[in-house]
Amino acid sequence: MHTSSRSPFYQLRQAVAAATVAITLVAAPAVAQEQPLRVGVTAGPHAQIGEVVKQLAEKHGLQVKLIEFSDFIQPNAALDAGDLDINIYQHRPFLESQNSARGYKLTPVANAVVQQMGIYSKRHKSLADLPDGARIAIPNDPTNGARALLVLQAAKLIELKPGITVTASLFDIAENPKKLKFVEIEAAQLPHSLADVDAAAVNSAYAIPAGLSPTKDSLALETQDAEFAVVVIAAREDNKADPRIARFVKAYQSEETKQFVEKTFPGAYTTAW
Repeated sequence: MHTSSRSPFYQLRQAVAAATVAITLVAAPAVAQEQPLRVGVTAGPHAQIGEVVKQLAEKHGLQVKLIEFSDFIQPNAALDAGDLDINIYQHRPFLESQNSARGYKLTPVANAVVQQMGIYSKRHKSLADLPDGARIAIPNDPTNGARALLVLQAAKLIELKPGITVTASLFDIAENPKKLKFVEIEAAQLPHSLADVDAAAVNSAYAIPAGLSPTKDSLALETQDAEFAVVVIAAREDNKADPRIARFVKAYQSEETKQFVEKTFPGAYTTAW
């Protein structure tokens, strides 16, 4: 029997079909895809460790986008601006100083690795060999400059005013028996300064890519329990509860990551969890 396209039966059937499609669309909304976690790291060891953690996280369904930086200032600026979700490269005193100086609201969410600052030289075999008036290069940012002065004090090359620690500056040097002369240089450039100075205070993050071994090549080395030695994973106050961050931290603080750090950076980096 032929059914006319104009018959009431045909029109009813078309209406039912259209209603079924509409109900299906309402009942099955599109599922929003989770955005990748944007992670800022400095080039070198932190980027290498980050790549391992990225692969581990992706095995458990968390997509990670690593973004590399070559200095200490931009990773926090990018995090504050919302261009990153977390970053991994700094110790707590530096983070606190950036919050204070720049009005950021950044906070540590977990510990990452221990990276020590060392005193290195291409001209001298020991600190005792440093001549009077030797030129010593230190980081030009206030927090890591203070860190360098504390390492030099521990090595008995200088003495700071009583009670001065993380806020130390060149003006706080009370005793300088060798009359050392200090040159302030951007932290990433310190390894390259070794040809021009008697010694330099270099963070392991920059020493290792430059081929320097903290345990073998440094003339003095910061202790592992120093306040400046522990690197943190940082987030903004307003996003620290993002569940993706917790999943990333779990992958970072894993046995696989620990084994990679121990194998790849023996005597240079240790894990801080």
